[in-house]
Amino acid sequence: MAIENRRIGRVEGILEEVRARLNNLENRFDSLESLKKAPFLIPKSQVDIRFYLLLGAMVGVIISMWVTIILAIIFKG
Repeated sequence: MAIENRRIGRVEGILEEVRARLNNLENRFDSLESLKKAPFLIPKSQVDIRFYLLLGAMVGVIISMWVTIILAIIFKG
């Protein structure tokens, strides 16, 4: 009887652990579902990723160019 109670307790503990893990997976899945509702946050394809990389590089070049011009004007005068 005592051995059977320990086994039942162990099985119940394992079931609780499985239930907790399934709840964790369900929460993760729900967070992924919420990302589908905001498509503008995630690049859809490699083309989108490359576009954002190109856009970032262009902005970086423009900002560094303006900083160089402004510093040249300040230190020349």
